[in-house]
Amino acid sequence: MAFSSHAQSPGQDRTVVLTDERLSFVLPAVDASASEARRRTRLQLAAWRTPGDTADSAQLVVSELVTNALRHTGSRTVGCELRRVEGALRVAVASDGTGPQGAPGPAAEDDESGRGLFLVCALAKVWGVRPREGGRGHVVWADLPLAPEDGGES
Repeated sequence: MAFSSHAQSPGQDRTVVLTDERLSFVLPAVDASASEARRRTRLQLAAWRTPGDTADSAQLVVSELVTNALRHTGSRTVGCELRRVEGALRVAVASDGTGPQGAPGPAAEDDESGRGLFLVCALAKVWGVRPREGGRGHVVWADLPLAPEDGGES
């Protein structure tokens, strides 16, 4: 998955790609970008009529992944993508910096942070990390269920 910064986009924002199945956008690596990513995620999932539990989980996951990219990778920008794939909603965040990747380390009982990837693990059907296409950085992605599991209501 490549994060495009030059595709056709609504309005003046040339960092947005929007189709019926995909939203992709790039934000600057500033603290306000986590809340902006949550806002864009919430609006798009409402437009796609995504089930409430999945939409809530997606907002939390995008927030955690963007925050991790901002705090730990030294990125200049953070790319976000929402995509519907095979009965799931894929949330992906790309950083263009370097930094730790992979499984979360232990957080002490009194730590105020350090549990973000544990939340992602708990909410996602599957998640992973891969190198970013075209060079420096990496992408952390998580697939969230779109339909209730174990025969629940639709």
